[in-house]
Amino acid sequence: MHFSTLLAPQAVKVVSDVSSKKRLMQAIADLAETQVDIPAARIFEALQERESLGPTGVGNGIALPHARLENMDGVKGVFTRLDRPIAFDAADRQPVDLIFTLLAPVDSGVDHLKALALVSRTFRDPSLCAKLRANNDPVTLYTLLTESQATQAA
Repeated sequence: MHFSTLLAPQAVKVVSDVSSKKRLMQAIADLAETQVDIPAARIFEALQERESLGPTGVGNGIALPHARLENMDGVKGVFTRLDRPIAFDAADRQPVDLIFTLLAPVDSGVDHLKALALVSRTFRDPSLCAKLRANNDPVTLYTLLTESQATQAA
């Protein structure tokens, strides 16, 4: 599995106008709707349901929200970088500014877990996270994410 199969260039966005976790989830759902052809309201609801089981903030300013949805054709990702970090109930109690959201079919099984492992492994790289935080251009952010995996594989 590769980042380029999970993440389309149009699924990368820098967001400057959210001040809460709920508003962030809505912004993610709005962006994801354009990628997966599922109504934003349903995506938002699925993300909120998953968050109610336990926060997906993994620490170091990173969150990996994810949800399973009906009528999806595969695992898809959406990357959001915030201009200003927000509280996210992360494991280390630090605010988050790098958010990679995964959406998967209800019956995706191992593919969903592989995608989650790939994203988690990628965001453990402090150098990559620093580069993501230093850039505002969605094209550059997409390139950093998709090229980081190629570098790790080499």
